[in-house]
Amino acid sequence: MAKINILSEVICNRIAAGEVIDRPYSAVKEMIENSLDAGATEIEVYIERGGKDLIKIVDNGCGIEKDDMRAAFFSHATSKISTLEDIDNIHTLGFRGEALATIAAIAQVELISVTVGNDAWKVECDGEFIGQVEPAALDKGTQITVRNIFFNTPVRRKFLKTDKKEEADITSFVTRYILGNPRVAFKYFIDGKLTLQSYGGGLEEAIAQVYGSKYLPQSFKINADRNDIHVYGFIGNQNFFKPNKSYQNVYLNGRCISNNVISTAISQAYAPYAMKRNYPVYTLFIDVPTEIVDVNVHPNKADVRFVDNQLIFGTVYKVISSVLDGTAKAADFVVDSTVVPEIKSTFAESGSKNAVYASDYTQSGKVYDKNFDDVAMPQFTPDGKIKKAEQATPAPPVQPQPLVSDHSYYEKLESRNIQPKTVDEVPLYKAFAPLREENKMKVCGGVKPLPVRVAEQERAKAEQERIAYENWKYKGDFFNTYLIYETGDDVYLIDQHAAHERMIFDSLIEKLKNRTSIPRQGMLIPYILDLNAQESAFISENLMLIRRMGFDIEPFGVTAYRVNEVPLDLQDIDLKAFFGDLLSDLGGLRSIKVEDVLRDKIAMTACKHAVKGGMRLTDAEKQKLIEMLKGDVGLKCPHGRPVCVKMTRTQIEKMFKRIV
Repeated sequence: MAKINILSEVICNRIAAGEVIDRPYSAVKEMIENSLDAGATEIEVYIERGGKDLIKIVDNGCGIEKDDMRAAFFSHATSKISTLEDIDNIHTLGFRGEALATIAAIAQVELISVTVGNDAWKVECDGEFIGQVEPAALDKGTQITVRNIFFNTPVRRKFLKTDKKEEADITSFVTRYILGNPRVAFKYFIDGKLTLQSYGGGLEEAIAQVYGSKYLPQSFKINADRNDIHVYGFIGNQNFFKPNKSYQNVYLNGRCISNNVISTAISQAYAPYAMKRNYPVYTLFIDVPTEIVDVNVHPNKADVRFVDNQLIFGTVYKVISSVLDGTAKAADFVVDSTVVPEIKSTFAESGSKNAVYASDYTQSGKVYDKNFDDVAMPQFTPDGKIKKAEQATPAPPVQPQPLVSDHSYYEKLESRNIQPKTVDEVPLYKAFAPLREENKMKVCGGVKPLPVRVAEQERAKAEQERIAYENWKYKGDFFNTYLIYETGDDVYLIDQHAAHERMIFDSLIEKLKNRTSIPRQGMLIPYILDLNAQESAFISENLMLIRRMGFDIEPFGVTAYRVNEVPLDLQDIDLKAFFGDLLSDLGGLRSIKVEDVLRDKIAMTACKHAVKGGMRLTDAEKQKLIEMLKGDVGLKCPHGRPVCVKMTRTQIEKMFKRIV
């Protein structure tokens, strides 16, 4: 067995950097949190090349004493905690004493700081050696400059994202800190250009700076106290949704977090109003007693754990659902009475159909009011994950007393005048995946790649299903929708809408592939696409591809884009839906192809212009449709429905028991 070595502090710091600082945005996050903990009211953030070349944070906080400046680079050196008991009562964003040490382990760092009434001093660190304290020039606060991040870990630097993607992730975090600290003035510079600025004028001003003026009029401002938990901020109304989750912000005791218990509660509150692939918008602050939450879960401090997940879930769900549903309690939760949703009676007034249970229970000597709707409350594991159905444990033996009779979920929706959504909407780019262009991967070693083999099998199958339509005999139709043709011992039923839709779709796709120039239709009023930093980075990355499809699109401001022209073939396209599909599910955004989304819209255009079911066709129109079909009975419409159904004489005679 090899000798066991005690690793040096330098090696330990470089290993720890993988947990604390994995990308440039991590360094920005840690340094902004240090500035906030220092009481800064003004913070400036500078980055170059997505933070790879430069990250600089300047604040007006309390500064660092001269004698402590070198110690700031030591591992586990912090001013935030001093005793073991402090870990259970954390009120600051940072507390581990790892951030500056790990940043200095993988970058070239310069720290300049000054305290009130003293001179400014400077310390430099080049990834291994900490320099001496030297005189410097700075009016107030602290300035930290980080250059060439991961310069001494080339493997990690090689796996960084592109400059634009790293920049977008940093911008996303900066916006979260602007929203989470609305009384702090921020300036954010990208490659020397001022990109974002807030003035510390409060939450409304911060939201307007980050998301624009359209956000607030579509949101409720809430302020609620339940079960010793304070919930406040802005939540989108019943009709305000976005195609991805990048507009969702939760701050627990001032810390930006991502927690499954809270997100599930909010999602369930919005469930009766949200359509598929639409996500609620909210900037929500939740303050809880420090003794019921553990923030010391992971070095990135992004997740937390609660002593009682059910209490947190129920409180958040109750507040938001009450506002959205317009119950009488909403008047207590919504700050501005002019935007309170329509108030509907509750059990205390007229015996609402919604069954509400009232029960109290005691925890840690405090009495909590569990006034939760009869929502199907999930069971959580201790780390906040939802248990699977087979793992769920029975609810605690509390005997609630129903004040009114219980009703089903659908009866509750009916009482709110909401239609339950039961249609499973499948993204079109998945529904007709076999129609995509043939994979152009090269054949390697004589073995064709799987996508190529699948495409060839599909073509061979289509050829087998192609028959000589010239011998078909028209026998009529039924419902003015299905055309009946006979040939030999076979009968073919043609869906006239599906067939015509497929023909139009193929024609549009062929035009799109073969045209050398794209005819465009100018818009009377340009369409303005307002985006956040992550969405803007994706559009910027695919801008040339979108333009090649026939869209005249150009930057309009910092993160917005203006669409001046659209392809003539798609002049009636719904641009909001098109870009919504394009930007849906930011987590898996890179796997969605712009071409596929455009094909979805072409399919919708084909559907809109095809003959409809129930429309009577002339004999000439029927003949023309069959000629366009060219006997290809294996086709499907762009949505995946069959164009033609074949029935043999044997099948029909079996139906009538002529044969067995």
